[in-house]
Amino acid sequence: METLSFSKTHPFMDVSFARNHCINLTEHSSLNIINPLKNLYTRKSVEIAKPPEETSTAKLSRKKQSLHEIIFKPLQRFISTFNDSNLNLPPFLDPKQLLSGNLSPADELPPTACEVVEGSLPPSLDGGAYIQNGPNPHFYPRGPYIFPDGDGMLHSIKISGGKPVFCSRFIQTFKYTTERDLGHPIFPNIVAFFCSNLTPSMVLTLAQLLLAKINPFVDGLGTANTSLALIGGRLHALTETDLPYQVKIRPDGEITTVGRHDFFSRDFFLTMTAHPKIDPDTGETFAFRYFVVPPFLTYFRINSDGTKQRDVPIFSLKSPSYIHDFAVTKNHAIFPDPQIVIRPFEILRGRPVLRVDADKVSRVGVIPRYAEDEREMFWIDEPGLNMLHVVNAWEEDDGDTIVIVASNILSVEHVLEQINLIHLSLEKIVIDAKTKKVVMRRPLSDSSLDFGVINPQYAQRKNRYVYAAVIESMPKMVGAVKMDLSLSAADCTVASRMYGPGCYGSEPIFVAREEAEEEDDGYLVAYVTNENTQESQFIVMDAKSATLEIVAAVKLPHRVPQGFHSIFVKESELKRL
Repeated sequence: METLSFSKTHPFMDVSFARNHCINLTEHSSLNIINPLKNLYTRKSVEIAKPPEETSTAKLSRKKQSLHEIIFKPLQRFISTFNDSNLNLPPFLDPKQLLSGNLSPADELPPTACEVVEGSLPPSLDGGAYIQNGPNPHFYPRGPYIFPDGDGMLHSIKISGGKPVFCSRFIQTFKYTTERDLGHPIFPNIVAFFCSNLTPSMVLTLAQLLLAKINPFVDGLGTANTSLALIGGRLHALTETDLPYQVKIRPDGEITTVGRHDFFSRDFFLTMTAHPKIDPDTGETFAFRYFVVPPFLTYFRINSDGTKQRDVPIFSLKSPSYIHDFAVTKNHAIFPDPQIVIRPFEILRGRPVLRVDADKVSRVGVIPRYAEDEREMFWIDEPGLNMLHVVNAWEEDDGDTIVIVASNILSVEHVLEQINLIHLSLEKIVIDAKTKKVVMRRPLSDSSLDFGVINPQYAQRKNRYVYAAVIESMPKMVGAVKMDLSLSAADCTVASRMYGPGCYGSEPIFVAREEAEEEDDGYLVAYVTNENTQESQFIVMDAKSATLEIVAAVKLPHRVPQGFHSIFVKESELKRL
């Protein structure tokens, strides 16, 4: 059984504490919670690169050492002895129940050569890197915790001359480096904070944050643990509680953090979706942020050179909702307004801020892609449509018809407290832009499917094939399927591969074969971990095969824990980083 290693400087994570409290770790998103208070903070963003001999956070720790020694360490010992577990945390907030099996954290690993144990790696992958992002707590969570709260860790396999090199590194966010330098956690578990009542450890965490004079409005609170995207030709790790962090994959396979992106330098502290949409033809990035004060939704785009354009505030969204993803076509942007809502003032009553409103009618909003304001935006009521992840979207009939392929959360009432009971229905949704109605919705399979991907060259264009992960319980992916959107059958599945008992995969990514002429001529790549043996492999599947045949497998020197989203970065793109 793999255990989580703790820093020796942690104030209460010693051997006796671990023994007495059973700290043996075995078995999206994040939300924006901060009121900008713009008039109180004006300092510019700080980039976090590889820390020098003494970082600014180390200096802060040194200056505040007496305060932490006198006040917080005794409180931490008291809290850890009393422990929030004595408050009967529900299972969905209890780290002892959540962090087990392949959901348990893993250690960092420097670039390490790997062995190809089956087949041979295709030339199409040579020079590129497959990278998974996901939550991986550096310190054992104190108090209520939800899986998306963990620190971001990247797991990369870089292939050079047919030889794979694997590396795992934490993303050097402000949160991670501050806590690492102090030797203990002081930042709140944001998602758990939204989903639970206040507990003693949460109050202590907030007090530490305030007294340490850390400025979350400037430096950010995010973990960068959700996804990866090439924005302006640069690779970024993203989560929706913060701005993107630029990262690099070095020629030797090493992962480094460049720093927090500054393309928002003209704006005050802001956040950005973890699911921006990149136009493969123009290189533009389309994105948004949602917030707990008006405007609750803001749309914007970033030029191909990484320059952010002006905001388009959406005031027609009258209350805050959890908007995790959206769709972009050649002429439109489409936003969901789901039944998952944010009620910030509930915190004053000691109640969860994030909740499901069963009486709310979900909607979708459509706005011109290059809108300068929201005057042409319209909203369509569509009961039961709670989109989570958008796979692709395009237009037909000269732009009068919008087609979206997305996962929809069924049994949405369970999405927070009993996520294992939800079903993720992969659906095709058709909007008539002239009549402003949803004219068709149909599921593409009876299976629970999410983390859908396509051949990236077909983004924002009509595509035929979709590849998706089979979900056992979110976020556990037990297999992969190939869907043919041209079929009218009740189930459009044309190929599938299940990983086997106790085996869980990462988001499968499509990589086109060199000089391919057909949309599905290429490979699906993913990590697969066997919980029983604690071993992981990188597998390459033939995307045209009816069984998604494995053509190559690489034994990894390190277990890859369950993550969220992944990316394959080609050799030409890596060289530009």
